[in-house]
Amino acid sequence: MQQSISAMNFSGLQGWRLRFGSAQLDVCQQGGQILSYFPDIEQPPVIWLSDCAEYVTRQSVRGGVPVCWPWFGDLQRNPLEVQKNITGAAPFHGLARTLDWQLQQQRVDETGVQLILQLDASHGLAGWPHAAYLTLHIVLNERLSIRLENHNVGTQPLAISQALHSYFAVSDIRQVQVNGLSGCTYYETLEQWQLRQQQGVLTLNGETDRVYVQVPQHLQIIDPGWQRRIHLCSQGSSSAIVWNPWIAKAKDLSGFAEDAWQHMLCIESANVLEDHLLLAPGERHCLELQLSTD
Repeated sequence: MQQSISAMNFSGLQGWRLRFGSAQLDVCQQGGQILSYFPDIEQPPVIWLSDCAEYVTRQSVRGGVPVCWPWFGDLQRNPLEVQKNITGAAPFHGLARTLDWQLQQQRVDETGVQLILQLDASHGLAGWPHAAYLTLHIVLNERLSIRLENHNVGTQPLAISQALHSYFAVSDIRQVQVNGLSGCTYYETLEQWQLRQQQGVLTLNGETDRVYVQVPQHLQIIDPGWQRRIHLCSQGSSSAIVWNPWIAKAKDLSGFAEDAWQHMLCIESANVLEDHLLLAPGERHCLELQLSTD
């Protein structure tokens, strides 16, 4: 069985390629961003990467699993505690996804291939005067495991919103179902953030941008076109965002083909809104996501 970690150059951005048997995972140093994931390189990917992705310094690559941190989306939509003392530019989805992460450890053995990256914000970041370490643990074996660890190394409580902004590859978004959200409350952001309740399985038939709360640990993406199920198991999170731009919005997205909306679905494991983190000095928190298919 082939097991390896290789240094890679992704059109000018540095990173790594992990292989475990027939599985392949690409990771970019910028943003600590997983770019793509194939459980079997001969089969369709599980993590989607845009065919039009642009590899630009200080710009997130379209697709993969960007790390949104220390806030999610529009800063002004975050709890006031998260907005505290932030000055200057406040890009959507925070600062972490455009910065270079440092390699802390890599390991290859019969149990899997592991990569550990760290973002050192112990002296704050531009416009963000707090102190934290952010560590990303990635393990590839029969499944993909992602663990995002926050460590407040400051002397004051630290409030954070975050998400693993996962883009999933699907055969046809109009045929896909998402199981596990029935009964969950969600904010319908396209309708003035109205609070609604999910009835039954989720199917998509137009632009979708919802923030679900009190989400169970296990979700499934049912894809009849590719005759597979993607299993999502999360810990340390009770919120999730479901997003697809559909036809009109896709035309305005950078690094995104006009028809790409048909073949992707974002389900983002998150700590947002009332599920945001408030870490005491010295406290740690882990957001974990495991992905598998059958």
